[in-house]
Amino acid sequence: MQEVKKTNSRKKFLLWTATALASVTALKFLSGSKKKEEKPTVRMLTQDGKLVEIDRELVIQSARKISDKELQQWVKK
Repeated sequence: MQEVKKTNSRKKFLLWTATALASVTALKFLSGSKKKEEKPTVRMLTQDGKLVEIDRELVIQSARKISDKELQQWVKK
């Protein structure tokens, strides 16, 4: 009799946990439809090592990331 209660309570615990996780996930996707405000500027590093802020509209997105070697050659010491 004791083992049946343990198994039953374990099943209830797993069911409640799965239900809670599913609910949180559903709420996240439903409330995530709001558009986030983006900052109007982006921080970038200049060639001489200074940090500047540039308007997001002026930045052109590239299709690939640069390699570490390219980055080291780009920065002037």
